Amino acid sequence: MGEFVRVTGTTDVKPGSGIVAEVNGHTLAVFNVDGSFHVIDNICVHRGGPLGEGDLAGHVVTCPWHGWEYDVTTGGCVNNPAATVVRYHVKVEGTDVKVLL
Repeated sequence: MGEFVRVTGTTDVKPGSGIVAEVNGHTLAVFNVDGSFHVIDNICVHRGGPLGEGDLAGHVVTCPWHGWEYDVTTGGCVNNPAATVVRYHVKVEGTDVKVLL
């Protein structure tokens, strides 16, 4: 069974935006949707674009390379329902955002 590991601080990800974080060999995209934090794999399944660098509109991030869109709350791809990225379980402890790895 995994453990929760700190990814970033709550003040490091502004509402309506995302960042890229490296944790225990994983490259993750961390998003703040109206104060709720969501973490998915940073790699777009289409061509490997960095999802954490994409634009976030509501709960959908757009890959900056080719425009594929993902729901950060589920990891599901809006453009191709058969495609998904891993979504991680998140918890906030104090000012720490943690994911289950």
